[in-house]
Amino acid sequence: MNSAEHAAVLASGLAGAGSLAGALLPGRVRVIAVGLCTAGLGGAGLAAGLLATGGGHWTAHLPGLLPMAGVHLAVDALSGLFMAVAGAVVLAVAVYGTGYARGPHAGGVASRGVQCALPLFALTLVLVPAAASVSTLLLLWEVMALTSLLLVLADHRERASVRDAGIWYAVMTHLGLVLLLAGLALFAACAGGETFTELRAGAGNLSPTARGTVFVLVAAAFASKAGMVPLHPWLPRAHPEAPSNVSALMSAAMVNLGAYGIIRVAFDLLGGAPRWGWVLVLAVGALSAVYGILQAAMASDLKRLLAYSTSENLGLVLIGVGAAGLFASSGHPVPAALALAAALLHITNHAVFKALLFCAAGSVARATGVRDLDRMGGLRARMPATTGFFAVAALGAIALPPGNGFLSEWLLLQSLINGLTVPGVTAAIVLPLAVAVIALSAGLAAAVFVKALGVGFFARPRSAGAAAATESPPGMLVGMGLLAAGCTGLALVPGMLGNGLSRAVAVAGLRGGPPLSGNGFELRLDRLAASMSPLWVAAALTAGLLAAGTLIRLTARRGRRSGVRLWDCGGGAPTPRMSYTATSFAEPLQRVFDDVLAPEQDVDVTPVRESAYLVERVRFRRAVPDRIEHRVYRPVLTAVTRIGQGARRLATGSVHLYLGYGFFGLVAVLLALAVGW
Repeated sequence: MNSAEHAAVLASGLAGAGSLAGALLPGRVRVIAVGLCTAGLGGAGLAAGLLATGGGHWTAHLPGLLPMAGVHLAVDALSGLFMAVAGAVVLAVAVYGTGYARGPHAGGVASRGVQCALPLFALTLVLVPAAASVSTLLLLWEVMALTSLLLVLADHRERASVRDAGIWYAVMTHLGLVLLLAGLALFAACAGGETFTELRAGAGNLSPTARGTVFVLVAAAFASKAGMVPLHPWLPRAHPEAPSNVSALMSAAMVNLGAYGIIRVAFDLLGGAPRWGWVLVLAVGALSAVYGILQAAMASDLKRLLAYSTSENLGLVLIGVGAAGLFASSGHPVPAALALAAALLHITNHAVFKALLFCAAGSVARATGVRDLDRMGGLRARMPATTGFFAVAALGAIALPPGNGFLSEWLLLQSLINGLTVPGVTAAIVLPLAVAVIALSAGLAAAVFVKALGVGFFARPRSAGAAAATESPPGMLVGMGLLAAGCTGLALVPGMLGNGLSRAVAVAGLRGGPPLSGNGFELRLDRLAASMSPLWVAAALTAGLLAAGTLIRLTARRGRRSGVRLWDCGGGAPTPRMSYTATSFAEPLQRVFDDVLAPEQDVDVTPVRESAYLVERVRFRRAVPDRIEHRVYRPVLTAVTRIGQGARRLATGSVHLYLGYGFFGLVAVLLALAVGW
């Protein structure tokens, strides 16, 4: 076995040890043991992934683990990239979890069931990209779904909303599994085998209709896992209600596997998809990016805001994936390779800063007992380390230098702009719209995270919990520190990823030559004769800010200072209730996008008894519901409920009637078989 195989075996062993520790060890020891095993698992996955992106490759066939088919594993540069990202997130979040799952605020996350499932979930995040057959992928995918469902339900005894989120997540993820099973089964039947090697060899045997059907089924299944609109309703429910360390793993590692699945199946196994399919992927990504960031702008629940931000960022990734496929199908491999490299780089950047954002949000919720931004404030002085970590991650999320999200979105824009030379009406319409979507989402993301940081961490406390907040324990701070270091490294020295990203693009089957290269400090676009050095950009920004500050201090007039009371217009000293809230901050944006968001509002006026003129109380309520959920899912759920209520009439308790149902059902099946035969 080579080093990557040893790392994968070590990860599996540590997952088993961690799961046993979660099931058998008592209280405080259990949390530490599971955390250490899970962190080691993540480190092993990171090592295996880095070795693969560096040019290593290994395969394994374990015939005894799965009846008839066996387990097939293979790691190349593409799967290695996703393994490395998942392993890095697991490592840092596991360290964070050793502090988060201890103390009186731990809740259900410290229970035996949750601690037992956590290492298994982490293992699936690392091993799903290594699956090399249909049966292995489906097995790991289902284990990932079941373990993540158990983790989402950790606090189901405390809040009814957790149970509701669990139901939504269970239904949506298993509908996705059904689509994935149908698509891959059709692919395997047409190709004449179920291993990825056999699928690649037999992809040429698929008719255009079969190829299109496989692509649509598989893309829909993976898009659901990525939280893409309109298959997203589980995401803003499950991520906020899960423990914050679980939310970080789901939002920073699990959703990435949806993008991985589309890239692996469409580019590598199918050898390309229909052009209209790539336009569909790009359109879904654009819709998810805009809709997700708009919903995040309206949200006052901090974790719900971050969940919708995940939908936005994975939408940007799918814009890159769809553009890469569109360019490749048009015979332009150079912009195709750059677009896919930009998408893979954004997956890496998003994983790190989103994990840090969820960990910081968990730190705030643990200290204050609330997730509502309108009830926070004043945390900068009480939780300075958490505030700093949140600011580092927010800088990456708004895609401005020197944040780590800037370079990947810049590369994505470069690929789309250079792809404008692709002939055809489709490219002429789609690409400018995609550029506009990226620009709009970046602007809205800046407003979203200015709101989250300004309202949640500055001003004065607006609740007793915020006023009594204290900094998180060392374990949580160390985990967040590791993620902050990752954000800083990706922001300043992204060139270290250039060669690995190029190898991953080549594995996907795009032959436009290596799109990126780098020496650590500089990232070069080889085919476009361009380069970017974020370290020098950050240095220039820092020097400019220092120079401006020094100039202001030198030129400002220094008059005599005296302490006087601030003029308050006769209204008294301002109170925390007078400060800006998340709701008031989002009001101008809500008015601009009123037709898209369709807010619901209600005014309830209670008059004084026996008076038509005097008012005792006026209550104003405004909510911005998920419009797609209300227009698409609610009617379906209402219809299913009515059908279920109507079907109760068939269950009268009569044994004779039930025997009649069975008899007529059997007759119907026999008639159908006779006609079909």
